[in-house]
Amino acid sequence: MGAPSARPLTSNSTQSLGPVYAALLLQVLISAGTYLVGKRAMTELPPLTVVLWRFVLSGSVFMLLLCCLPGPRLPPRNEWGRVLLLGLLAGPVNQVFFFYGLSQSTAAHAALLYALTPLGVYLLSLGRGHEKASFRAMGGIVTAFLGVVVLLLGRGLADASGSLLGDLLILGAVMSWVVYTTEGKPFVAIHGPLRATAWSMGASTLMMLVLAPFFAKPEAVLAASAAARYSIAYLGLLTSVVAYLLWYYALSKVPASKVAVFSNLQPAATALAAWAILDEALHWEIAVGGALVLLGVRLTQTAHVRPPAVAPAISEQPPTSPRIG
Repeated sequence: MGAPSARPLTSNSTQSLGPVYAALLLQVLISAGTYLVGKRAMTELPPLTVVLWRFVLSGSVFMLLLCCLPGPRLPPRNEWGRVLLLGLLAGPVNQVFFFYGLSQSTAAHAALLYALTPLGVYLLSLGRGHEKASFRAMGGIVTAFLGVVVLLLGRGLADASGSLLGDLLILGAVMSWVVYTTEGKPFVAIHGPLRATAWSMGASTLMMLVLAPFFAKPEAVLAASAAARYSIAYLGLLTSVVAYLLWYYALSKVPASKVAVFSNLQPAATALAAWAILDEALHWEIAVGGALVLLGVRLTQTAHVRPPAVAPAISEQPPTSPRIG
């Protein structure tokens, strides 16, 4: 994409990262429920219907936010290409692949495949010159992934049968999320997490609306159970608004690989939620896998990596326009 021309946000490297880690932990908790509520909604509704209404909800919220915020409501013209790319990755590609894959596979398989996200983000960031190679960072990512494998084996991954096509679709969703995270890092560094997320998710919503005449099925949604409708609300408001904002907020503060590795905490959070809410037993694999994930996250967070360099340029916004971040 072309070089951005807006003014980058001020670096926050000297500030405490406590709020960033708190935001990522909340994002993990929200995302851990996405697998479960997504499966629940698709027991009554087609995947594309669920995805479409999810983006109708989230897109409406983001449009309202843009209308209420001071400053530009539309991205600069030279950023339209990047916004469309991020919107395509976050919406039609990532979510369609994910939900169709999830409908044919299992939540455990999806969690395992998404555990590859930090490795993909790290390798792509190296290839794009956004980060320098670090044995500690790579070791942390691999350790966290091994922890996910151990944890999911303890929860019955080996016995959970999912189709090859479903797993391949989920893998495609993972790859799109890797690119979305890596490409979104310099974008959010310039425009701030709220406006960057609103623009990309707004683009996703417009793309998904093309499918509305074929997949909206409002009568089916109204006839669905309350649990199915609440699941769509969870996906549209918590996953697509709150979790996405938290993700981009973290990306505005720390390198992409340090953000992505937190996604490996999701299976552990799901296992603990199943123990607390569904009274599922805790096996030794959960304790060992969880410990490996935490160790991997810790190693990655303490690794010294170079954040992506964003060349400063003249802002197209008025000098008095507040920055979002």
